[in-house]
Amino acid sequence: MYSYNGVLLIKIFFSAGVYNMIDLRSDTVTKPSQAMREAMCRAEVGDDIMGEDPTVNRLEEFSADLLGFEAALFVNSGTQGNFLSVLAHCNRGEEVIAGKESHLIKWEAGGTAVLGGVCATPIDFELDGTLDLKKIKGSIKPDDQHFAITKLLALENTQGGKVLPLSYLEQASHLVKEHRLKMHLDGARIFNAAVFLNCPVKEIARFFDSVTFCLSKGLGAPAGSIICGNKDFIAKARRLRKMIGGSMRQSGIIAAGGLFALEHHVARLKEDHENASYLAQGLSQIKSLHGKVESHTNMVFVEVGAMGGRLAEFLYSKGIKIWAKETLRLVTHLDVSRKDMDRVIAAFQEFYSLLA
Repeated sequence: MYSYNGVLLIKIFFSAGVYNMIDLRSDTVTKPSQAMREAMCRAEVGDDIMGEDPTVNRLEEFSADLLGFEAALFVNSGTQGNFLSVLAHCNRGEEVIAGKESHLIKWEAGGTAVLGGVCATPIDFELDGTLDLKKIKGSIKPDDQHFAITKLLALENTQGGKVLPLSYLEQASHLVKEHRLKMHLDGARIFNAAVFLNCPVKEIARFFDSVTFCLSKGLGAPAGSIICGNKDFIAKARRLRKMIGGSMRQSGIIAAGGLFALEHHVARLKEDHENASYLAQGLSQIKSLHGKVESHTNMVFVEVGAMGGRLAEFLYSKGIKIWAKETLRLVTHLDVSRKDMDRVIAAFQEFYSLLA
């Protein structure tokens, strides 16, 4: 049991099936649909290290064509995809410029530095999720023996759910070409960006030398990511994948889930965006919730301050999972519905009414 201001709340047990657990911690928590599971069961497989898994080959060819690149590589995760991309672009002692709070800098255990010997120069994100072009230019090192050699700019789209404008990507592309750099996109949620902009995903990808995207986030596959680039780049990334033990054998079973996701789950991302907007509107109407509420694509951010821990515990008692933080990030995905959003709003309302 839990106590809030003297009010006892009894934890509800969901094993009885009265409620389904609503998990808003991330869009990585999605489960494969029955149709996806069936596609995975039917997958034709072979030895991918020998280039003989037909399902992996189809996924890579489909992905490359979809994003407008020569080739693609199926990898285990977005972290692995970014790691291989940076190492395929940079040699030891060279440098990547990226956002200070980006996944590449903050959430990938320092792999590019620890294992790849590649330095990172972090830049603060602007409020719109971009990196200031003047700051990027100021971070590019001169040709001097004292400095690491700047080789790569890495952007993130979406960044905190925010979509980078195409006009910004064009300007960034001109800047890196002017300084003879390469540009990589951590496009874990690039399809959310494309759906938001109502444009083909290759319209975003065309500005970059390489792009990674996740199959296991909003697209709903159980695992895996894709790297796209030219043939030489992908050949180098494939060798690096083998070097770190990332190659698999009959991986077509997993690849089939990713292929199904690309064929069936892209357009429906609009529903996640709409549900996030609906949730944000509902939460913003709770008068005693004084913090800022805003939504970007499939993410809702709610400032709750020191209440984060208590609120998370209360919501869990109502069958809702969130991370306990001062600013909540609530992520919508294919396993939550509009009806679920109503349950979440009602639970927030109940929590704040108990505090009154």
